[in-house]
Amino acid sequence: MSERGRGAGRAWGRPHPAVAAVRSAVRATFAECDPGDLVLVACSGGADSMALADAARFEGERAGVRVGAVVVDHGLQPGSADVARRVADRLRALGLDPVHVATPRVPAHGSDGLEATARAARYAELAAAADHLGARLVLLGHTLDDQAEQVLLGLVRGSGARSLAGMPAARGRYRRPLLGLTRGQTRAACTAEGRTWWEDPMNEDPAFARVRARRALAALENDLGPGLAAALARSADQLREDADLLDALAADAVVILGEGPWTAEALAALPRPVRTRAWRRLLVAAGAPAGQVSRRHTDACDRLLTHWRGQGPVHAPGGLRVQRSGGRVSIGPAARVE
Repeated sequence: MSERGRGAGRAWGRPHPAVAAVRSAVRATFAECDPGDLVLVACSGGADSMALADAARFEGERAGVRVGAVVVDHGLQPGSADVARRVADRLRALGLDPVHVATPRVPAHGSDGLEATARAARYAELAAAADHLGARLVLLGHTLDDQAEQVLLGLVRGSGARSLAGMPAARGRYRRPLLGLTRGQTRAACTAEGRTWWEDPMNEDPAFARVRARRALAALENDLGPGLAAALARSADQLREDADLLDALAADAVVILGEGPWTAEALAALPRPVRTRAWRRLLVAAGAPAGQVSRRHTDACDRLLTHWRGQGPVHAPGGLRVQRSGGRVSIGPAARVE
């Protein structure tokens, strides 16, 4: 574990361009807040989240918005508790209040992999802290580089438009003000303001897919020229608009379909990109865990319409069974075996 960054903070004059860029991004987010609102910064101690915390503190003072932070110690590395404590102390010294340190239990052998398990635990802690403290927004430090890596991983996995759309700038109470800025800018902002940051050794461990994606992007930019990360991020923005429209059409279709059973004719009349999304919504509404419904399940359901040969039911997550009988399709619990 190492720490980076040095130099004295700038107490006068125009801010460094990188500092100004980070502050401007945060200022745009704070425009939706009212004076007295509490905003929490999810801070790991890395350059991205430290630059975000520093800018949020600065803009919060100007807007009358209270700014606090949540530091999540996943406990996955020796000395992580000391790192979390030092990060919290720095945030308090900056003037953030309250600063909460969360210590979730992250199983080392989770069924979805360590990265996904840690991510789920982190968001659960952020949500709990926001509920407990009454925060209006939670700010996340993802940058344009993170967005590009997310899109690249989606391409490698053969994911659909929703996955290729990357991370949204806003979802629920979460905001990502820095999606238009690079890691280089956040590091420059920290250096200009004299903010030290922590270099997470896991960011260099090729056992993690995101680290391999980061290295692959660097190699591709070296071969194809600069601007690849920005191009991938722009593609994500465009795909997100398409995915949002298709999701909205699917939501409307489900409302029109009403409660099941549904006629196969009505389902088959939906355009396939809308219908596959409608299948997902119908399965989740019937009790299937959203995180377990995959393209494999929705494709199997769709074959009840497009390749109907009198086949048996489709078994879906959550102990559900999707079957077609007499021209009608239903979703219900699988029959119990006595």
